[in-house]
Amino acid sequence: MDKIQVLLAEDELSLSHIVRESLEHSGFAVTLCSNGEQALQKYRESPPDILALDVMMPRIDGFEVARRIRETDKRTPIIFLTARSQPKDVVAGFELGANDYLKKPFSVEELIVRIKVLLSEGRLLRATPASKPISQNYQLGNISFNPARNSLQFGISTWQLTARESDILALLCKEQHQVIPRSKLLNEIWGDNSFFNARSLDVFITKLRRHLQVDPDIQIINIRGVGYKLVW
Repeated sequence: MDKIQVLLAEDELSLSHIVRESLEHSGFAVTLCSNGEQALQKYRESPPDILALDVMMPRIDGFEVARRIRETDKRTPIIFLTARSQPKDVVAGFELGANDYLKKPFSVEELIVRIKVLLSEGRLLRATPASKPISQNYQLGNISFNPARNSLQFGISTWQLTARESDILALLCKEQHQVIPRSKLLNEIWGDNSFFNARSLDVFITKLRRHLQVDPDIQIINIRGVGYKLVW
């Protein structure tokens, strides 16, 4: 079976390469563009199966790219990737012909699911067996972590983690104050310890540190060449 062709237009260099590598590792063929003008050129040269467009790009923004494409192509799915999350921006994106709107910061896993949904028959994914729920909650210093809800609570404030962030933090909590080898984290969370997944792990660890920085006593320590340790 031919690979799904994804045209990814994103001008943030580090993000674009992480997303491309993760998509390719998941079996997609990715054409990467750094601005809207290049995205239009690549689209016309070889129309993809789906487009993922950053909204705020140099030369031509994602909204304008979508508008021009929709003049002749009403069928190819378009997902907007953007930090612009005001209702008027979301509405504007859909009025231009977008099929989905993913707000930054986002997880690549969520992008992959949305791509699969948009390209699936009836736009429905096949049901998969539900994973075993995690019932144990954790108290990390002054932060309460509920893995089943993917949530953190600090005082009266509650915020959500992505499913992948929650999985990683739960594994760190299970072995608190113990060093967890990178290979174990990668194999248990991703299923293998490939280079692309290793880079994704580093990104998720950075995000978790930001989530946890409201309590300075909580640290995810990097044991160089070995793995990570959660302490508080």
